[in-house]
Amino acid sequence: MTIINPSSLNRSDQADGDVPLAPVPHSHPSDADHGNAHPHVHDPESLRRILNRLARIEGHIRGIKTMVNESRPCPDVLVQIAAVRGALDRVARLILDEHLTECIGRAAGAGNIEAEIEELKMALDRILP
Repeated sequence: MTIINPSSLNRSDQADGDVPLAPVPHSHPSDADHGNAHPHVHDPESLRRILNRLARIEGHIRGIKTMVNESRPCPDVLVQIAAVRGALDRVARLILDEHLTECIGRAAGAGNIEAEIEELKMALDRILP
């Protein structure tokens, strides 16, 4: 079993076998609620970095499950849980940065920035303590 060192999560997000991704347009689930459906096209490189980090986090969580299954010391498990939390926070930051630069900018250009900002505020209310 490989336990990921939290500091290794900051390294470059190169993974073997990465396939370049095309921009992915999507709409927010709440678009119907505020009537401002807008496609989001994310930078393929940014999307690849986010997906690679999420895949690493997924593997890390599997490692934690194995630790619990093997009755590893609680402090060791807690350290790994803290590492996953940190990694998730960093992914959230990447997504927020992408949203601010791409989605908010596009909404401003389209004249519906108020709805986009309101949607962002609602999301932040759900994720921030």
